Amino acid sequence: MRITAKSDYAVRAMAELAAAEGSPLTAEQVATRQDIPLRFLFGILRELRLAHLVRSVRGPEGGYLLARPAKEITLADAIRAMDGPLANVRDVGLSGLEYPGAAAVLPDVWRAVRASLRQVLEKTTFADLAAGELPPLVRERAREYLDDVRHYDT
Repeated sequence: MRITAKSDYAVRAMAELAAAEGSPLTAEQVATRQDIPLRFLFGILRELRLAHLVRSVRGPEGGYLLARPAKEITLADAIRAMDGPLANVRDVGLSGLEYPGAAAVLPDVWRAVRASLRQVLEKTTFADLAAGELPPLVRERAREYLDDVRHYDT
């Protein structure tokens, strides 16, 4: 899976909003804190607002807030709002996907990939990020990655 810049920026922006604990942050504050291009961030915040993940507050003390408590919003919610399904194969649903011959079991691999992504991204909330505490499964997967002797560059 490829995490797009748009999803990365959206998750980072929402993490800042979660850490603000109900105090509105301006787009400029979020952009500066996370080193996100401001013009790009405005578009992302608009999409997050349309997905009912953030809301805006007008006025001199205005800015952006999470639309729900941080413990109720997962990273998967933000990524789906930006890029759609977590794991997609040629824009085809995985349920009925079938391949012939030697690739017959490949759809099960794609299903396992989606399930693995969901286990991590649907269990991690913005409250977890704001607190700096990740669910045990996520910590375990990160440790597995770091311990892998191949040390992937990508």
